[in-house]
Amino acid sequence: MKNTMEALNSMKPPRTDSFKTQFYEDVVAGLRASTKHLDAKYFYDAEGDKLFQQIMNCKEYYLTNCEMEIFTHQTKAIADVVISGGQPFDLIELGAGDATKSIHLLKNLLAQKADFTYLPIDISGHVIAMLNATLPVTLPGLKIQGLQGEYFQMLKKAATLSNHRKVVLFMGANIGNMPVKDAQAFCEELRYHLNPGDMVLIGFDLKKNPETILAAYNDSQGITKAFNLNLLTRINRELGADFNVDQFHHYATYDPETGACKSYLVSLKQQDIHLPDTEVIRFDKDEYIWMEISQKYTREQIAGFAKRSGFRSVTDFSDSKDWFVDTVWVAE
Repeated sequence: MKNTMEALNSMKPPRTDSFKTQFYEDVVAGLRASTKHLDAKYFYDAEGDKLFQQIMNCKEYYLTNCEMEIFTHQTKAIADVVISGGQPFDLIELGAGDATKSIHLLKNLLAQKADFTYLPIDISGHVIAMLNATLPVTLPGLKIQGLQGEYFQMLKKAATLSNHRKVVLFMGANIGNMPVKDAQAFCEELRYHLNPGDMVLIGFDLKKNPETILAAYNDSQGITKAFNLNLLTRINRELGADFNVDQFHHYATYDPETGACKSYLVSLKQQDIHLPDTEVIRFDKDEYIWMEISQKYTREQIAGFAKRSGFRSVTDFSDSKDWFVDTVWVAE
């Protein structure tokens, strides 16, 4: 995707008033909370997309390479599980991004003449526009309908498009961007939107050497720092705030006991931040904004998610280092 950023930016739709209102309300609520925080879904404007692609190419960021290894070396095995009997199905990818990994599965499914429609879901409108425009050219014969919006809203919409079996991809360890309780609730909500026999493939980052994990979120080039600070820049640009990004420091930490890797922006001095139509938001020196979490799991925890959410575990696909797992569940 980093080679197509100009095309993506040109396709980016104008922000609607409803989006701006929600963005504003979420930012104000987060900065007024007892623990200041910002919603990670707002990382992904055009610059955020670009920076995240650079993060995925960092030598320290192992997650992308691990899952890419799974999808390039075990493609047919994954496709065989997904096809599962030969009935038509809708392949729904939550947070599709540039489809760099899923394109390998799409190619194999087309080669096997599987009867399916690809429904990528992403909150980024310019990403969906890019996928709708480029994938039918790259993959002749692919049936595709991109859906822009929140995951579960778009899953509801996908259910109205056909009565075919659903196969949901949720890759990239995106489930790790939620605290454990929220991840469990997400799995339960996902099951609610599916019928018995529908399938999900979810990527989980496994617990491993703490230094390996922490380095992935504190890269030597400072790209993760820029990614976090870019959200403050976006808030300035789109909501009229006056953050001085030079007065915030990126800090990442990993707790091997809980498996929680968290990122913060720490205020370097006492300062006031102004947003239109709201009271001044005050920061004390060393006060932080919780930006994101990247939760790591054991296989036992993953199996527990499936069982408690109404899924049956089918199989796991792991990389050669056993650092990452794409697990397949079927709705019971």
